[in-house]
Amino acid sequence: MKNILIPIALLASLFTFAQSQKDTIKSSEKEIEAVTVIARKPTVESKADRTVFNVSNSSILAGNTTWDVLRMTPLVSIDNNDAIKAEGESVTVYINDRKTVFTGKELKEYLKTIPADNLMKIEVITSPSSRYEATGSVINIVLKKRDDEGIKGSVTLNNRQNTKNSQYTNLNLNYHKKNFTQTFSGSYGDNTYVQRSSSLFNWYADKSTNQIDSYVTGRSKSPSFSSTSEYEINSKNTVGVILEYYQSNSTSSSKASRINHIDGVFESSSEQNQNATGLNRNLGTNLFYKWYDKEKNKILDVNVGTNYYGQSGESYFINDKLFADGSSSMEQIGILSDTENRNYYLKIDYTQPLGKSGATFEVGGKINFNNNVVPNDLYGDILAGLSSHDIFHYEDNISSLYANYSRTFFKKLETRVGLRYEYIDYRMRQDVSGKSRKDAYGTFLPNLLLKYSFSDKYDLTLTYNRNLWRPWYAEFNPFMTPNTEGIYNRGNMDLNPNPSDRVYMKLGILKKYFISARYSYTNQDYWTDYLQEEIGGKKVSVTQESNFNGKVHKYYLYANTNQTFFKNKLTVNLGLGWYYIDNSDFNVKNGLTNNYYINFLSASTNLSYTNLFNKNINLSAWVEVSNQNNGNSNTNKPNIFHNISATKIFPKTQMEVSLQLMNISRDLIMMRRPTIPQDTCEVLRNGIGTEHPSLS
Repeated sequence: MKNILIPIALLASLFTFAQSQKDTIKSSEKEIEAVTVIARKPTVESKADRTVFNVSNSSILAGNTTWDVLRMTPLVSIDNNDAIKAEGESVTVYINDRKTVFTGKELKEYLKTIPADNLMKIEVITSPSSRYEATGSVINIVLKKRDDEGIKGSVTLNNRQNTKNSQYTNLNLNYHKKNFTQTFSGSYGDNTYVQRSSSLFNWYADKSTNQIDSYVTGRSKSPSFSSTSEYEINSKNTVGVILEYYQSNSTSSSKASRINHIDGVFESSSEQNQNATGLNRNLGTNLFYKWYDKEKNKILDVNVGTNYYGQSGESYFINDKLFADGSSSMEQIGILSDTENRNYYLKIDYTQPLGKSGATFEVGGKINFNNNVVPNDLYGDILAGLSSHDIFHYEDNISSLYANYSRTFFKKLETRVGLRYEYIDYRMRQDVSGKSRKDAYGTFLPNLLLKYSFSDKYDLTLTYNRNLWRPWYAEFNPFMTPNTEGIYNRGNMDLNPNPSDRVYMKLGILKKYFISARYSYTNQDYWTDYLQEEIGGKKVSVTQESNFNGKVHKYYLYANTNQTFFKNKLTVNLGLGWYYIDNSDFNVKNGLTNNYYINFLSASTNLSYTNLFNKNINLSAWVEVSNQNNGNSNTNKPNIFHNISATKIFPKTQMEVSLQLMNISRDLIMMRRPTIPQDTCEVLRNGIGTEHPSLS
């Protein structure tokens, strides 16, 4: 009883004292009904190994897709081939910490089906640990997870007018009841695009030139859905299953004109028309189990799943040629393809704190099986010497183990040491030609991170990574096919991987200003090789990937700041980067005569204003200036991309209406790409596009 009376007496005393104070200051009395403190994360957070773009409450979400927001993310740029880069280097994309199977244009179209309202944050991991299957930086797209009771949902209707009209529709449902959560997302896109390109090929071997101008119109209809079922067995154990399906049914037509000269004298011209259809399907499944001991901070994460990708398509080319002597000819050729790719994997990750020192140990591994079958057929006026049919098989088994150790010393020095070992056993063959290759190799990929905090206002991070870039299965396929510009493409079975070393440093000032520097080095690489060959008595331009020796040094300096004004209503993020590439040794060893040194600037800015005039109107603007420079490619003029939007929110009906202006100015690109003797050519390209230019 005594233990109960003492607290009651104390509460009564406090109440009496508060009442007496109130009575003595009636003249300044103010009634306070409630005080609510809302802690809001900054839009951009800079951590030791990553930059986090917190977009869940940002005004840039309305009316956009995940692809649009990704383009607006600090440190991120997207080149004309839809390749995503972080601070100018290639990235591996994860969604909710799961590596996506999509790349290039397929990844773009898939991310367009995910409305931005589903986004919580985008993590740009510039110094990934050994846990990640990555050849450089990592982008992790984190979607929202709702745990409020009942069923919630949203519908998004999006119409875009570029040169052509496009529509996107998305439906999202979330059901949560006690320990069970079910999320469903469905979408349908009807996208039409237009792209123009111009290329000038200068062939050093015979002083010939090819001027090629093309115009492509395409349309894709893309239904997709994803489902996540999650059940909490108890406070520590969770199981779930994820299903994803994406499909794209596409059609395109193109027109390309070509003029050929030899030493300044007209040789021939041609007009080529192409019609193509394609059906892409992707089905992914993931069964997961997670054990999480929150008190001891131990985590066991087990994932097993499959991914299937199928692509079937047909292209038909009609090529009318006119020669200098007045004669003419017409060629018609068709291409049939039906790719089947299957992936199976098992992945286990475990995290364990060590003692009272605050250290953390991570260990895990993955077994990955890939089985790809790629049939190819040509029909029509096939050049003598070309194969009309073959089936390319590619299989690999990649096994990996990793370990990370992290610890903080003196409350100021954060450290992380990691090591990843990967072993690949791969086999490839062609059924008809009989070409084959079987190989295997293992590699160690170490990484190191050090971060020292001088004070709450200043910190310095230093990281080192060893990377290995492996060729994509399609780059091995030697079957030769024509493209929209009348150039033939083929893969190369002899390709080898490209290793590189990377050092990265970042200085943080006042938690608002960040300066980063990066150096990377490689002594071998594989690039697109431009060749001229005699096939069936005709001279044909051919591209393929080839291995080249030679040192390439890349230097990069980047500055970024994120500021808020007007009581956090206005957010401004600004980034500026400078690149310098030293190709001198590479060019000398491979007989190249120009582009020994490449340097250029890039910049981007995001501006967003929330609740303009207190009328629930949000404004946002984004501008990016970037170049398609990488290794031995050089862009003469920058690309300028931009997006301006205004969104009106209706709280009572929970509706949003958004108006956007995207890339209303025309983008110009001029690209010089030196290639390798003996038939070396110099390529000068420029393109104009409605969404953004795209090089074929």
